[in-house]
Amino acid sequence: RFSLLHLNLEEYYFEHHTANHIINKGCRGERKIRGSLKICSKSIIFEPDEIIQPIIKIPLRDCISIKAPEDNETNNPFTWDTSGGISVVCNQVFLIKERNIIGSYKTVRGKTEYLFQLDVAGKLGDVVQTLHQLYRASCLDKLGDQAAMITAILQSRLARTSFDKNRFQSISETLHMECKAEMVTPLVTNPGHVCVTDANLYFQPLNGYPKPVVQITLQNVRRIYKRRHGLMPLGLEVFCTENDLCSDIYLKFYNYQDRDELYFLIATYIENHITEHTAESYMLQWQRGHISNYQYLLHLNNLADRSCNDLSQYPVFPWIIADYSSSVLDLTKPETFRDLSKPIGALNKERLDRLLTRYQEMPDPKFMYGSHYSSPGYVLFYLVRVAPEHMLCLQNGKFDHADRMFNSLAETWKNCLDGATDFKELIPEFYENDSSFLVNSLKLDLGKRQGGKTVEDVELPPWASGPDDFLQKCQEALESQYVSEHLHEWIDLIFGYKQKGSEAVAAHNVFHPLTYEGGVDLNSIMDPNEKVALLTQILEFGQTPKQLFTIPHPRRIVPKLRSWPRTSSPGVSVAESPVSPNEESFEDLTEETITLAWNNMAKLKSHEQYKIHKEAITGIAVTCSGSSVFTTSQDSTLKMFSRESKTLQRSVSFSNMALSSCLILPGDTTVICSSWDNHIYFYSIAFGRQQDILMGHDDAVSKICWRDERLYSASWDSTVKVWHCVPGETPSNKKHHFELLAELEHDVSVNTIDLNAANAILASGTKEGTISIWDVATATVLHQLPCHSGTVYDAAFSPADSRHLLSAGEDSCFKVIDVQTGMLISSLTADEPQRCFKWDGNTILSGSQSGELLIWDLLGGKVTERIKGHAGAVTSLWMNEQCTSVVTGGQDRQIMFWKLQY
Repeated sequence: RFSLLHLNLEEYYFEHHTANHIINKGCRGERKIRGSLKICSKSIIFEPDEIIQPIIKIPLRDCISIKAPEDNETNNPFTWDTSGGISVVCNQVFLIKERNIIGSYKTVRGKTEYLFQLDVAGKLGDVVQTLHQLYRASCLDKLGDQAAMITAILQSRLARTSFDKNRFQSISETLHMECKAEMVTPLVTNPGHVCVTDANLYFQPLNGYPKPVVQITLQNVRRIYKRRHGLMPLGLEVFCTENDLCSDIYLKFYNYQDRDELYFLIATYIENHITEHTAESYMLQWQRGHISNYQYLLHLNNLADRSCNDLSQYPVFPWIIADYSSSVLDLTKPETFRDLSKPIGALNKERLDRLLTRYQEMPDPKFMYGSHYSSPGYVLFYLVRVAPEHMLCLQNGKFDHADRMFNSLAETWKNCLDGATDFKELIPEFYENDSSFLVNSLKLDLGKRQGGKTVEDVELPPWASGPDDFLQKCQEALESQYVSEHLHEWIDLIFGYKQKGSEAVAAHNVFHPLTYEGGVDLNSIMDPNEKVALLTQILEFGQTPKQLFTIPHPRRIVPKLRSWPRTSSPGVSVAESPVSPNEESFEDLTEETITLAWNNMAKLKSHEQYKIHKEAITGIAVTCSGSSVFTTSQDSTLKMFSRESKTLQRSVSFSNMALSSCLILPGDTTVICSSWDNHIYFYSIAFGRQQDILMGHDDAVSKICWRDERLYSASWDSTVKVWHCVPGETPSNKKHHFELLAELEHDVSVNTIDLNAANAILASGTKEGTISIWDVATATVLHQLPCHSGTVYDAAFSPADSRHLLSAGEDSCFKVIDVQTGMLISSLTADEPQRCFKWDGNTILSGSQSGELLIWDLLGGKVTERIKGHAGAVTSLWMNEQCTSVVTGGQDRQIMFWKLQY
C-alpha cells in the first residue's frame, strides 16, 4: 500500500525496519500493530500490515521530541519491555488510506505520542541518530539550507554503499561503469547505484524499493535520450520499444559527466543494432505517410525533452476538435476543428485583445500569458481518476475543489477559450486506446459540485456513445485530412520557429521567460534558498519544450484520393478511396506497377554487358521502344547500340573533347549531347548527322535537361541557362532557333541539375557542394544550402510529388531537402561516394564509386542490398518509366543491362 507518492515533493525514502506500533502502552487495552517503519528525509511513515489500518505519516518539522527510552528503564526487569522502542511526540500527523481507500489525507492535530518498537533492537541507536539528523535539517528556516543538509546526508549514505555485484545476471559479465544516480518516476526520485556491463544496465535503489534491482538488457534497447531534469542536463531515458509513450527507465545523475559517459556506453552498444533518429528523419517519414500524426507528435515530444516520467515536461498534444455540442461529429467540415495556426490563448479574439493590452503596458520582460499550456497540475487535472495519489502528492494530501475538476469536455474546452488564465493543451492519452482516465472506476470521493452533483465520470460530448468511442473519434480527428494539412502550423508554435523571438510575438505565443530553455541559469544563482524557490516555481508553472526547428516546418504530403497507410492509432479506420476498382485509371495501374517495382528493387539482375567505349561512360538515353541505346563518353563519342541485334550501329564524334551527357527528344528523332568544349550538339537519328550546334557556354557543359520545348543546360562557367528551342519550319531547314530565356548565376561551377514535375522549379548542385533551388519563371533562388563537402554528383526531385530533393556528393553523403521550406531533413552516410542514383521518394538505387549497385531504405537509413556491377565507378544510370529496366554505364567503359525478376 505504501508508495513513494506518500512522501513530499523532493523527499527521499532512506530505509525501513520491521516494527510494532504500540497503542495504549501500559493500559488494559494495549495493542501492537505490526508493520514497517520507514525513515524518510522529511517524515517518519508507519505502514501497518493490516490494510484496514491507516498509514501514519509524521512530518519531522511537526515533531517535538524523538527519543529512545532511558537506559536505566531498559535495564529494569520490572518495567514493560521497551527494548528497541522509539517515542515520537508531535503536533500533527496525517492518516493515509484509512480502510485502504484512496482519498484526501486525514489530519490529526494536537500533541500526541507515538510509540514504535523495532524488531531488531540493535538498530535502535542508528535509527534515532538518523532521525535526529533529519529532524535538525527539517527545522532549518530556509528551504535551500534544508535541501543542502539532506543532500549531504544522502551523498554520505550513497558513498558508504555500492552496487551489489551478486545481482548480475551472469558471472561472466564485464563491468564498464558504476556511479550514483536517481531513478525518476512522476513526482518522485529514488536514489541508488547504476551499473553498466557488456550486457545489461542495472539500477539498485538505496532503499530496495520497489524491488532490489531494476535490470534492462542492452540488446532490447531501441532508443535513448539525454534529458533536461530540473533545468539541468542530468537526465537519461531508455526505451526498449520503438513507438511507446512510456520508457523503461529514466535516470537522473549527480553530474553531467556520469550521464554523458553512460549515454556513450549504451549508444555505442546500440548503434550496431539500430539507427538513432533525428527530428528530421521522423519528419521525412511523417511527410511521406510512413508514420501517423500521432506517432510523429510522440517522437517530437521525445526529442524535445518531454517525458511521461517528468510531469513538469509531460508530452503535449493539441486540442483538435472544437465541436463538443453536435450529435454527430463531421470531420469533413473545417469548423469542426480548432485553428491549429494559433495558440490556445489567441483562439478567442476578445480575450486576446485584453491580454495584448496588458502585454503592451507591461515592463520588460513582457509575456502574454500568465500560465502555461502544460504543467504538472494540468496533467493531473486530466488524469486524476487514474492517478489520484499523484494528485494528492502534488496538492499536499487534498483533491482540488469539485468545481475545478475535469468534469466535462465541453466545459473544459469552453474554459480554455474564455478563461482568463486557462491556456492548457491536451495530453497524449486523448489520442490513445485506454479510456480509463475518463471514468471514475476507483469510486474516488472527488467531492460535490455547487449544484450538489457528485463528481463521477467525465461528461462526454453528444457525438460520443461512450469513452472508447470518444477516443476513437479523437484519433480519427487527429489523423484526418484537415489536421494532416495543418498540423505543421501547430508544430511551428510548440516545437518550431514561432516558439521564441519576434515570430512568437507576431503569433501571440509569448509565455513567461522562465518557462523557456535557457531562461535562467541555475548555476549562476549562488544563494541556495533563491535557487530552490526559483526551481520550485518553474517546475510547478510548466516548461516550454526544447526548440527543434528554427525555420517553418514543412507540410505533410496529403494524397487527394487515397488515404496514407496508417501504422499507429489502432482502431482508426483508413478512409476508403473514392475511386472504385473498376474505375481505376491507367495512371493508378502505372503507379501500382512502379510501387511494385521499387518494392522488389533488390531482385535486379544483370543479363548483358558490352564494352563499347574507350573511356568512362557519361550519359545514357534509350528510345521509347527500348530498341536503341545512345551513350556518351569521355572518349568524345556518341554511340548507338541496338538491343535487338546486340551490335554497335553508329559512332559519332563532334569534337575531340569529352561528352558529358545525352538525352533523346520526344519522337525519338533527335539526340542532344553536351560537351566539355562548351557546346551542345543536336544529332538527327533519321539522317545520321549533326543537325545543330548551340554555342551556349564559356566552359564545359556538364548536364542538360529537356522539357516542353525548353532546354536547360548546366556549365562549369557557373551558370544554368534556359533556352526556348523552336525547330525550323521547312523540311529543308531542320535547324533550331534558340532563344535564351533565363540565366541562373552561381558562384562556382555547376555539375548537375534537375527539374520538378511541373517544370517550375530547378535544382542545381555545384562543385563545392552547394544545392540551390530556383524558381524558373522569375530566375530567383528560393533556397540555397551548403549540403556537401565536395562536388554534388547527382540531384533529383521525388518523382511523384517533387516535395523532396535528394542529392549525392563526393563526401559519400545523401541529403534530403524539403523543397517548400528549404529545410535539410535527412542525411545518410555511405561507405564511399555514390556517383548516380534513381529514387521513388522512399527507396534509392545508387551506383557507387566501387562499381556496386546499392539499394537503400531511405526512411530506415540503411543499405538493404548490394549488387555486384562494374569493375570501376558507376558513372551513369538510366531507368525506364515503369522502373523495371535499368541500364548502367561505368568507368570500366561498359554498359550493363539490368532487369527486375520477380
